[in-house]
Amino acid sequence: MAASNTQVRFSAELRRQLVLYGRLMRLDRPIGIWLLLWPTLWAVWIASAGQPEPRIFVVFVLGTIVMRSAGCVINDLADRKFDAHVERTENRPLATGEVAPAEALVLFVALSLLAIALLLTLNTLTRWLAVGAAALTIIYPFTKRFFAAPQLILGAAFGWSVPMAFAAQTGEIPRLAWLMWLTVVVWAVIYDTLYAMADREADQRIGVRSTALLFGSADLFCIGLLQLILLLALVLVGEAAELGVWYFGSVGMTAALLLQQRLSIRDRDPKKCFQAFLANRHVGATIFAGILLDYTFNLP
Repeated sequence: MAASNTQVRFSAELRRQLVLYGRLMRLDRPIGIWLLLWPTLWAVWIASAGQPEPRIFVVFVLGTIVMRSAGCVINDLADRKFDAHVERTENRPLATGEVAPAEALVLFVALSLLAIALLLTLNTLTRWLAVGAAALTIIYPFTKRFFAAPQLILGAAFGWSVPMAFAAQTGEIPRLAWLMWLTVVVWAVIYDTLYAMADREADQRIGVRSTALLFGSADLFCIGLLQLILLLALVLVGEAAELGVWYFGSVGMTAALLLQQRLSIRDRDPKKCFQAFLANRHVGATIFAGILLDYTFNLP
């Protein structure tokens, strides 16, 4: 009986720890996976002219989940003392002490090894590019301490899968890949500024930098301007990739989604800013739907 009780307690503790690790990797909040996955799929489809290799598709989808999880772990490890003073993040496992820093570090290493295993199935150019992705993932959390626009670093990291996808699919990185990367950087600055606007007061109090603080009272103007730049960049991508009506229709729908976001944050309410941030998963999905439909039906 004692052995049975010990086994039950062990199973319960194991489940509790796994739940905590899942929360640390933000598996319960998949918005980051979607924001990383959609531009990855844009690139996989365009690089392959609508016919991606199944192996590359699977590797990049799994890689997206693994790298986003690793990024969350290292971010929370770096920000654990800050998170404890922000209402929205005070319950994160590292901030509450439910997960020790050493545990988080081991988890980050394990996820990194899994990412390396996935990379070994890809070509040499893609592996070298992955070094840049890893560097951006690691340095991003620390840039919030000294760099006025850490959202640029986040955007560079979230867009890095684009040249990687072209390298994996074609063995080279054309100018189109870098144009798409810049497009993703602009998009990431937009949605992460919305995210930062939700935490603006707390960030200012604890000394965390962000574009929400950098833009100040001009934040709504800057977001609107960046949204226009994003739409222009998406049009240029479509022209360069020789996409057709389905894609450009999705760009038009994206314009409507961005306008809705811009209108919803006009009073700078933190909850509405956070909801606008979350709504960007629909932006990514809309663009991917346009790319997918364009290659499927191949209309001029």
